[in-house]
Amino acid sequence: MFLETDNFLSLRVWAKALRLHQWVKNFLIFIPLLASHKMLEPGLFLQALLAFFCFSLCASSVYILNDMVDLEEDRQHPSKRMRPFASGALPLSMGFAVFPLLLFISFLLSFQFLPIAFLFTLAAYYSLTLAYSFGLKRLVLMDVFTLALLYTLRLVAGALSVDVPLTFWILAFSMFIFLSLALVKRYAELHQNLENNGGGKPPGRGYHTKDMGLLLVMGVVAGYLCVMVLALYIQDEATRKLYSRPEWIWSASVLLLFWISRIWLLSHRGEMHDDPVVFAVRDKVSLVIGFLLGLIFWMAL
Repeated sequence: MFLETDNFLSLRVWAKALRLHQWVKNFLIFIPLLASHKMLEPGLFLQALLAFFCFSLCASSVYILNDMVDLEEDRQHPSKRMRPFASGALPLSMGFAVFPLLLFISFLLSFQFLPIAFLFTLAAYYSLTLAYSFGLKRLVLMDVFTLALLYTLRLVAGALSVDVPLTFWILAFSMFIFLSLALVKRYAELHQNLENNGGGKPPGRGYHTKDMGLLLVMGVVAGYLCVMVLALYIQDEATRKLYSRPEWIWSASVLLLFWISRIWLLSHRGEMHDDPVVFAVRDKVSLVIGFLLGLIFWMAL
């Protein structure tokens, strides 16, 4: 009884249930503001910050609901069985109480303080996430395109929250890089299933071990296409108006090419986490590359 109470109140357990580490994905909301060079305007920054928290609360709500729906599948998974609801660290009754509360707060804040277009985008994100959780994640290719779209919706929401235009270049770049990362996720799951279960189809997924080669090719191609988009962006007239030294961005293209290649090389070796975003925020090389990319774009100003 006392152990259950300790788990109930444990911040660490709740941090895992809310997937606070996944909130890093919602920093994409700041990208349109950063790309428009308006990040230092306090009013706009606060708007984007509020949008970040609204998206994060909404996402945590879906994570909790998804964990409760996938309870039996998670208990059969080598790592997901340690999630709070699957392991029994948190009772399902708390999940049913918390997930609608988080969703309500998220939509209430959006309705009160952010543009109505942002609210509609948040609603679209929530609806698409539910569709993914309850069916799309089991459909071949539809799952990875949905994941890529969910990432891109964060960019759209970020632009709408501060009323800045979302350029063709950002949309094209996001489509390819997030498709590549979604394919990394599926490839890593298949590789893990191959090592643990000898192959076949992982529970709740539409892919088979024999699809790994094709996923590898599609993922690498999508990743390299995002590098090409960045290279073409350097030649755009609008880029020369935003940056006084756009040639610096060529260095960013090389770094991104290296990072994409490394991600897929590690995936092929079976050394990739089944969530590439979690891998990136824990991987020292990725963090150094992220710092260098920020420095390069600052030097290009």
